[in-house]
Amino acid sequence: MITALLLGIGLGLGLWALIVWAIPPRPSLHAVLTRAASTPSSTPLLIAGRTGWANRLSAPLLAVGLPGERIRRDLAAIGRPVGAHLTEKATLTIVGLLAPVLLHGLLIVAGVNVGINIPVIAAIVLAGAGFLWPDLRVRAAAARLRTGFRHGLSSYLDLVWITLAGGAGVDSALHDSAAVGQGCAFAQIQRALAAATLTRSTPWARLHQLGEELGVTELAELAASVSLAGTEGAKVRASLAAKAAALRAHQLSNAEAEAQSATERMSLPVMVLLLGFLTFITYPALTQVLNGL
Repeated sequence: MITALLLGIGLGLGLWALIVWAIPPRPSLHAVLTRAASTPSSTPLLIAGRTGWANRLSAPLLAVGLPGERIRRDLAAIGRPVGAHLTEKATLTIVGLLAPVLLHGLLIVAGVNVGINIPVIAAIVLAGAGFLWPDLRVRAAAARLRTGFRHGLSSYLDLVWITLAGGAGVDSALHDSAAVGQGCAFAQIQRALAAATLTRSTPWARLHQLGEELGVTELAELAASVSLAGTEGAKVRASLAAKAAALRAHQLSNAEAEAQSATERMSLPVMVLLLGFLTFITYPALTQVLNGL
């Protein structure tokens, strides 16, 4: 009964996905009017590559609102197209769903019958793992990128502070400090400043936008501090130095926490080995006691 129910649910979901892909739902009137009346947003600074065939294959998942907003931000941060991500999720899910069924068929041909329950449970577990695995990879890659960006941002803050102390203006300090650095963080900042020059907008507005798109709040705070100097004439050299010191202290504490976590993980194999050794020693004595009863 449970097997038939699960197979029916899977068939229904597959048919529903095919119908959504063949006949995509139309947007509601409220959504159309809201989009028409809203002011156009600024062009995003993080643009992923184009994958037309992947977008076509992932149309059913896009129609149901996948992926979530957090995964979309992570994909934009690492520069991966949404269509390629959804295509990978669908491919791994289908492979995980069909692999146990095919293996079960081969076992039946070989004369080995393990029943239908084990292949169905294995198919559900593998399909769920295949559906979630790309999201976990994207989150881990985005977390590594944000960590590296914060390291570069701390150096950028020091350079901006030194340039301001040398008598440079706010705009020149931002551009000159970004030009002397290398790496992913400096490249993203240079792109944001170049976009500000081309669109004739303020550099701190583009830096704030870049911080929001990357999910790095420290960059948005930097943009807010620099905007005070650019619009109100405030002195921000001490504030930038304090932010750089706080950012380095936060990175140091995170590194220490990761080191302690790695040390704890290293003790797990020793504990498992010790548990196995104690089981190996106590099992014969326990067997003798039980047999004596």
